[in-house]
Amino acid sequence: MPVERSEVTAMSDRPPISVVIPTYHARRFLPACLRVVMAQLHASDEIVLVDNHSRDRAGAWVRAHLPAVRVLDLPYNAGFAGGVNAGIAVARGDLILLINDDALAEPGCVEALWQALAMSPAAGWAAGVLTFSRQPNIIAGAGIRFQADGIATDRDLGLPVSALPSQPQPVFGASGGLALLRRSMLDDIGLFADFFSYLEDADLAWRARLRGWECVLAPHARARHVYSATAGVASPLKQRLLGRNRLRMIIRCLPMPLLVACLPSILAYDGMVLAYAALRRQPDLIAGRLMALAEVPTLLRQRRVIQDRRTATIPALARWIEPPAGPLTTWRLQRRLARLTQLAT
Repeated sequence: MPVERSEVTAMSDRPPISVVIPTYHARRFLPACLRVVMAQLHASDEIVLVDNHSRDRAGAWVRAHLPAVRVLDLPYNAGFAGGVNAGIAVARGDLILLINDDALAEPGCVEALWQALAMSPAAGWAAGVLTFSRQPNIIAGAGIRFQADGIATDRDLGLPVSALPSQPQPVFGASGGLALLRRSMLDDIGLFADFFSYLEDADLAWRARLRGWECVLAPHARARHVYSATAGVASPLKQRLLGRNRLRMIIRCLPMPLLVACLPSILAYDGMVLAYAALRRQPDLIAGRLMALAEVPTLLRQRRVIQDRRTATIPALARWIEPPAGPLTTWRLQRRLARLTQLAT
Protein backbone atom coordinates (compact mmCIF):
# COMPACT_ATOMS: atom_id res chain seq x y z
CA MET A 1 0.00 0.00 0.00
CA PRO A 2 1.20 3.60 -0.59
CA VAL A 3 2.96 5.22 2.35
CA GLU A 4 1.12 7.60 4.63
CA ARG A 5 1.95 11.29 4.86
CA SER A 6 3.38 10.82 8.37
CA GLU A 7 5.89 8.33 6.94
CA VAL A 8 7.05 10.88 4.38
CA THR A 9 7.57 13.47 7.11
CA ALA A 10 9.61 10.96 9.08
CA MET A 11 11.79 10.37 6.03
CA SER A 12 12.66 14.05 5.53
CA ASP A 13 16.35 13.26 6.12
CA ARG A 14 16.28 10.84 3.20
CA PRO A 15 16.70 7.10 3.63
CA PRO A 16 19.76 5.38 2.14
CA ILE A 17 19.76 5.01 -1.62
CA SER A 18 21.06 2.00 -3.52
CA VAL A 19 21.96 2.95 -7.08
CA VAL A 20 21.51 -0.10 -9.32
CA ILE A 21 23.14 0.05 -12.75
CA PRO A 22 23.02 -2.94 -15.10
CA THR A 23 25.77 -2.81 -17.72
CA TYR A 24 26.62 -4.68 -20.90
CA HIS A 25 29.51 -3.72 -23.16
CA ALA A 26 29.41 -0.12 -21.93
CA ARG A 27 32.80 0.34 -20.29
CA ARG A 28 33.37 3.45 -22.42
CA PHE A 29 30.41 5.14 -20.70
CA LEU A 30 30.89 3.90 -17.14
CA PRO A 31 33.63 6.21 -15.78
CA ALA A 32 31.58 9.34 -16.40
CA CYS A 33 28.26 7.70 -15.45
CA LEU A 34 29.56 6.44 -12.11
CA ARG A 35 31.56 9.48 -11.10
CA VAL A 36 28.74 11.98 -11.56
CA VAL A 37 26.36 9.75 -9.61
CA MET A 38 28.90 9.19 -6.81
CA ALA A 39 29.30 12.95 -6.43
CA GLN A 40 25.59 13.24 -5.57
CA LEU A 41 25.34 10.48 -2.95
CA HIS A 42 25.51 10.47 0.85
CA ALA A 43 27.91 8.36 2.90
CA SER A 44 25.12 5.88 3.69
CA ASP A 45 24.31 5.33 0.00
CA GLU A 46 25.79 2.69 -2.29
CA ILE A 47 26.20 1.83 -5.96
CA VAL A 48 25.61 -1.71 -7.21
CA LEU A 49 26.93 -2.31 -10.71
CA VAL A 50 25.56 -5.47 -12.31
CA ASP A 51 27.83 -6.73 -15.08
CA ASN A 52 25.74 -8.73 -17.55
CA HIS A 53 28.72 -10.87 -18.62
CA SER A 54 30.26 -8.04 -20.64
CA ARG A 55 33.05 -9.01 -23.00
CA ASP A 56 34.73 -5.66 -22.35
CA ARG A 57 35.29 -6.68 -18.71
CA ALA A 58 33.47 -3.62 -17.41
CA GLY A 59 33.08 -5.09 -13.93
CA ALA A 60 36.80 -5.82 -13.60
CA TRP A 61 37.65 -2.27 -14.67
CA VAL A 62 35.30 -0.77 -12.08
CA ARG A 63 36.72 -2.98 -9.32
CA ALA A 64 40.22 -1.77 -10.15
CA HIS A 65 39.47 1.93 -10.56
CA LEU A 66 36.36 2.61 -8.45
CA PRO A 67 36.59 0.24 -5.47
CA ALA A 68 33.71 1.98 -3.63
CA VAL A 69 31.31 0.53 -6.21
CA ARG A 70 29.91 -2.92 -5.45
CA VAL A 71 30.18 -5.11 -8.54
CA LEU A 72 27.92 -8.09 -9.13
CA ASP A 73 29.07 -10.35 -11.98
CA LEU A 74 26.39 -12.40 -13.69
CA PRO A 75 27.38 -15.61 -15.51
CA TYR A 76 25.29 -14.68 -18.56
CA ASN A 77 23.55 -11.64 -20.07
CA ALA A 78 20.28 -11.38 -18.13
CA GLY A 79 19.24 -8.20 -19.94
CA PHE A 80 18.03 -5.02 -18.31
CA ALA A 81 15.28 -6.69 -16.29
CA GLY A 82 17.41 -9.56 -15.02
CA GLY A 83 20.33 -7.27 -14.25
CA VAL A 84 18.19 -4.78 -12.31
CA ASN A 85 16.43 -7.53 -10.37
CA ALA A 86 19.76 -9.11 -9.42
CA GLY A 87 21.04 -5.73 -8.23
CA ILE A 88 17.92 -4.97 -6.20
CA ALA A 89 18.18 -8.40 -4.54
CA VAL A 90 21.57 -7.54 -3.02
CA ALA A 91 20.97 -3.80 -2.51
CA ARG A 92 20.68 -2.51 1.06
CA GLY A 93 18.89 0.82 0.59
CA ASP A 94 15.25 1.66 1.26
CA LEU A 95 15.27 3.59 -2.02
CA ILE A 96 16.42 2.16 -5.36
CA LEU A 97 17.83 4.54 -7.96
CA LEU A 98 17.94 3.18 -11.50
CA ILE A 99 20.06 4.87 -14.14
CA ASN A 100 21.32 3.57 -17.47
CA ASP A 101 25.02 2.87 -17.85
CA ASP A 102 25.08 5.25 -20.85
CA ALA A 103 23.40 8.14 -19.00
CA LEU A 104 25.11 11.13 -17.40
CA ALA A 105 23.17 12.53 -14.42
CA GLU A 106 23.20 16.30 -14.28
CA PRO A 107 24.01 18.07 -10.98
CA GLY A 108 21.15 17.86 -8.49
CA CYS A 109 19.50 14.93 -10.27
CA VAL A 110 19.41 12.58 -7.29
CA GLU A 111 18.15 15.25 -4.88
CA ALA A 112 15.44 16.34 -7.32
CA LEU A 113 14.19 12.75 -7.59
CA TRP A 114 14.08 12.39 -3.82
CA GLN A 115 12.33 15.72 -3.26
CA ALA A 116 9.63 14.84 -5.79
CA LEU A 117 9.07 11.46 -4.17
CA ALA A 118 9.11 12.81 -0.62
CA MET A 119 6.43 15.38 -1.50
CA SER A 120 4.17 12.69 -2.98
CA PRO A 121 2.86 10.37 -0.23
CA ALA A 122 0.97 8.08 -2.62
CA ALA A 123 3.86 7.75 -5.07
CA GLY A 124 5.91 4.58 -5.10
CA TRP A 125 8.41 5.96 -7.58
CA ALA A 126 9.63 9.14 -9.24
CA ALA A 127 10.48 9.57 -12.92
CA GLY A 128 13.48 11.55 -14.08
CA VAL A 129 13.93 13.30 -17.42
CA LEU A 130 16.25 11.82 -20.03
CA THR A 131 17.63 14.14 -22.68
CA PHE A 132 19.71 13.37 -25.77
CA SER A 133 23.42 13.18 -24.99
CA ARG A 134 24.46 15.87 -27.50
CA GLN A 135 21.15 17.72 -27.46
CA PRO A 136 20.49 18.20 -23.73
CA ASN A 137 17.88 20.82 -24.54
CA ILE A 138 15.67 18.14 -26.17
CA ILE A 139 13.67 15.60 -24.16
CA ALA A 140 14.23 11.90 -24.90
CA GLY A 141 11.68 10.91 -22.27
CA ALA A 142 9.94 12.38 -19.22
CA GLY A 143 8.35 9.26 -17.80
CA ILE A 144 6.15 6.97 -19.87
CA ARG A 145 2.62 7.15 -21.25
CA PHE A 146 0.18 4.45 -22.38
CA GLN A 147 -2.08 4.58 -25.44
CA ALA A 148 -5.29 2.72 -26.22
CA ASP A 149 -3.53 0.79 -29.01
CA GLY A 150 -1.29 -0.85 -26.41
CA ILE A 151 1.72 1.35 -27.08
CA ALA A 152 3.76 2.48 -24.09
CA THR A 153 6.17 5.21 -25.06
CA ASP A 154 8.28 8.05 -23.74
CA ARG A 155 6.40 11.17 -22.66
CA ASP A 156 7.33 14.48 -24.32
CA LEU A 157 9.78 12.86 -26.74
CA GLY A 158 11.36 15.51 -28.96
CA LEU A 159 10.01 18.49 -27.02
CA PRO A 160 12.34 21.18 -25.64
CA VAL A 161 13.14 20.96 -21.92
CA SER A 162 11.52 24.39 -21.61
CA ALA A 163 8.18 22.57 -22.06
CA LEU A 164 8.65 20.70 -18.79
CA PRO A 165 6.53 21.75 -15.81
CA SER A 166 8.22 23.74 -13.07
CA GLN A 167 6.94 21.44 -10.32
CA PRO A 168 6.53 17.66 -9.94
CA GLN A 169 3.39 16.25 -11.51
CA PRO A 170 1.72 12.81 -11.75
CA VAL A 171 2.61 10.60 -14.72
CA PHE A 172 1.60 7.07 -15.69
CA GLY A 173 5.02 5.58 -14.94
CA ALA A 174 8.77 6.05 -14.98
CA SER A 175 11.37 4.91 -17.47
CA GLY A 176 13.79 2.38 -16.09
CA GLY A 177 16.55 4.56 -17.51
CA LEU A 178 16.18 7.11 -14.68
CA ALA A 179 13.88 6.48 -11.72
CA LEU A 180 13.83 6.43 -7.93
CA LEU A 181 11.73 3.63 -6.42
CA ARG A 182 10.55 2.90 -2.90
CA ARG A 183 11.48 -0.62 -1.83
CA SER A 184 8.08 -0.83 -0.15
CA MET A 185 6.41 -0.56 -3.57
CA LEU A 186 8.58 -3.35 -4.97
CA ASP A 187 7.82 -5.49 -1.93
CA ASP A 188 4.13 -5.01 -2.73
CA ILE A 189 4.04 -5.48 -6.51
CA GLY A 190 7.18 -7.50 -7.20
CA LEU A 191 10.28 -6.80 -9.26
CA PHE A 192 10.56 -6.22 -12.99
CA ALA A 193 9.02 -8.85 -15.25
CA ASP A 194 11.49 -11.11 -17.04
CA PHE A 195 11.23 -9.29 -20.36
CA PHE A 196 15.03 -9.19 -20.91
CA SER A 197 14.82 -5.61 -22.24
CA TYR A 198 12.14 -3.09 -23.27
CA LEU A 199 8.74 -2.39 -21.72
CA GLU A 200 9.50 -4.00 -18.35
CA ASP A 201 9.10 -0.50 -16.89
CA ALA A 202 5.67 -0.13 -18.53
CA ASP A 203 4.65 -3.52 -17.15
CA LEU A 204 5.83 -2.39 -13.71
CA ALA A 205 3.86 0.84 -14.12
CA TRP A 206 0.67 -1.11 -14.79
CA ARG A 207 1.21 -3.41 -11.81
CA ALA A 208 1.87 -0.39 -9.61
CA ARG A 209 -1.27 1.36 -10.86
CA LEU A 210 -3.33 -1.79 -10.28
CA ARG A 211 -2.26 -1.69 -6.63
CA GLY A 212 -2.91 2.03 -6.19
CA TRP A 213 0.68 3.29 -6.32
CA GLU A 214 1.20 6.64 -8.03
CA CYS A 215 4.21 7.89 -10.02
CA VAL A 216 5.48 11.46 -10.04
CA LEU A 217 7.66 13.26 -12.58
CA ALA A 218 10.66 15.13 -11.17
CA PRO A 219 11.19 17.72 -13.93
CA HIS A 220 14.52 18.96 -12.57
CA ALA A 221 16.05 15.47 -12.31
CA ARG A 222 17.79 15.15 -15.66
CA ALA A 223 20.36 12.92 -17.30
CA ARG A 224 21.92 13.00 -20.76
CA HIS A 225 21.36 9.67 -22.46
CA VAL A 226 22.91 7.90 -25.45
CA TYR A 227 19.65 6.66 -26.95
CA SER A 228 19.47 2.87 -27.69
CA ALA A 229 23.23 2.46 -27.37
CA THR A 230 22.95 -1.24 -26.52
CA ALA A 231 20.54 -2.75 -29.05
CA GLY A 232 20.30 -0.01 -31.69
CA VAL A 233 17.37 2.24 -32.52
CA ALA A 234 15.64 -0.10 -35.00
CA SER A 235 17.72 -3.27 -34.76
CA PRO A 236 16.12 -6.69 -35.40
CA LEU A 237 16.66 -7.54 -31.72
CA LYS A 238 14.80 -4.45 -30.56
CA GLN A 239 11.96 -5.03 -33.02
CA ARG A 240 11.59 -8.61 -31.82
CA LEU A 241 11.66 -7.75 -28.13
CA LEU A 242 9.27 -4.82 -28.47
CA GLY A 243 6.75 -6.93 -30.41
CA ARG A 244 6.90 -9.73 -27.87
CA ASN A 245 6.96 -7.62 -24.72
CA ARG A 246 4.12 -5.36 -25.82
CA LEU A 247 1.76 -8.33 -26.06
CA ARG A 248 3.11 -9.76 -22.80
CA MET A 249 2.31 -6.49 -21.03
CA ILE A 250 -1.17 -6.20 -22.56
CA ILE A 251 -2.18 -9.76 -21.70
CA ARG A 252 -0.76 -9.62 -18.17
CA CYS A 253 -1.78 -6.19 -17.05
CA LEU A 254 -4.92 -4.74 -18.64
CA PRO A 255 -8.09 -5.47 -16.61
CA MET A 256 -10.81 -7.05 -18.75
CA PRO A 257 -13.02 -3.94 -19.12
CA LEU A 258 -10.03 -1.92 -20.35
CA LEU A 259 -8.76 -4.74 -22.55
CA VAL A 260 -12.17 -5.00 -24.24
CA ALA A 261 -12.33 -1.23 -24.75
CA CYS A 262 -8.81 -1.08 -26.19
CA LEU A 263 -8.95 -4.24 -28.29
CA PRO A 264 -10.09 -2.61 -31.57
CA SER A 265 -7.21 -0.13 -31.44
CA ILE A 266 -4.75 -2.87 -30.43
CA LEU A 267 -5.79 -5.09 -33.34
CA ALA A 268 -5.73 -2.18 -35.79
CA TYR A 269 -2.20 -1.28 -34.74
CA ASP A 270 -0.92 -4.85 -35.00
CA GLY A 271 -2.57 -5.31 -38.37
CA MET A 272 -0.79 -2.22 -39.65
CA VAL A 273 2.55 -3.40 -38.25
CA LEU A 274 2.22 -6.86 -39.78
CA ALA A 275 1.39 -5.37 -43.17
CA TYR A 276 4.40 -3.05 -42.90
CA ALA A 277 6.64 -5.95 -41.85
CA ALA A 278 5.61 -8.01 -44.88
CA LEU A 279 6.01 -5.07 -47.26
CA ARG A 280 9.43 -4.03 -45.94
CA ARG A 281 10.63 -7.60 -45.28
CA GLN A 282 11.25 -7.10 -41.57
CA PRO A 283 10.45 -10.55 -40.15
CA ASP A 284 11.46 -9.68 -36.58
CA LEU A 285 8.36 -7.50 -36.23
CA ILE A 286 6.33 -10.66 -36.84
CA ALA A 287 8.60 -13.04 -34.92
CA GLY A 288 8.28 -11.15 -31.65
CA ARG A 289 4.48 -11.31 -31.77
CA LEU A 290 4.53 -15.02 -32.56
CA MET A 291 6.80 -15.57 -29.56
CA ALA A 292 4.26 -13.88 -27.29
CA LEU A 293 1.34 -15.86 -28.76
CA ALA A 294 3.21 -19.09 -28.01
CA GLU A 295 3.39 -17.99 -24.36
CA VAL A 296 -0.34 -17.28 -23.95
CA PRO A 297 -1.05 -20.11 -21.45
CA THR A 298 1.78 -18.91 -19.20
CA LEU A 299 0.79 -15.27 -19.61
CA LEU A 300 -2.81 -16.04 -18.67
CA ARG A 301 -1.65 -17.72 -15.46
CA GLN A 302 0.44 -14.63 -14.66
CA ARG A 303 -2.55 -12.44 -15.52
CA ARG A 304 -4.79 -14.19 -12.98
CA VAL A 305 -2.28 -13.59 -10.20
CA ILE A 306 -1.81 -9.93 -11.13
CA GLN A 307 -5.49 -9.13 -11.62
CA ASP A 308 -6.57 -10.90 -8.42
CA ARG A 309 -4.47 -8.39 -6.48
CA ARG A 310 -5.97 -5.29 -8.14
CA THR A 311 -7.23 -2.65 -5.72
CA ALA A 312 -7.56 0.34 -8.07
CA THR A 313 -10.91 1.07 -9.70
CA ILE A 314 -11.41 0.81 -13.45
CA PRO A 315 -12.16 4.57 -13.78
CA ALA A 316 -8.95 5.39 -11.89
CA LEU A 317 -6.97 3.25 -14.32
CA ALA A 318 -8.82 4.35 -17.45
CA ARG A 319 -7.79 7.99 -16.97
CA TRP A 320 -4.20 7.01 -17.81
CA ILE A 321 -5.05 5.52 -21.20
CA GLU A 322 -4.51 8.10 -23.94
CA PRO A 323 -5.89 8.03 -27.51
CA PRO A 324 -3.67 6.42 -30.16
CA ALA A 325 -1.29 8.81 -31.84
CA GLY A 326 -2.29 7.70 -35.35
CA PRO A 327 -0.07 6.43 -38.19
CA LEU A 328 0.97 9.84 -39.54
CA THR A 329 1.88 11.26 -36.12
CA THR A 330 3.77 8.05 -35.27
CA TRP A 331 5.69 8.16 -38.56
CA ARG A 332 6.67 11.80 -38.03
CA LEU A 333 7.79 11.06 -34.47
CA GLN A 334 9.92 8.13 -35.65
CA ARG A 335 11.54 10.30 -38.31
CA ARG A 336 12.33 12.96 -35.72
CA LEU A 337 13.68 10.36 -33.32
CA ALA A 338 15.96 8.96 -36.02
CA ARG A 339 17.37 12.44 -36.70
CA LEU A 340 17.86 13.19 -33.01
CA THR A 341 19.54 9.84 -32.43
CA GLN A 342 21.99 10.43 -35.26
CA LEU A 343 22.90 13.77 -33.70
CA ALA A 344 23.19 12.23 -30.24
CA THR A 345 25.70 9.49 -31.05
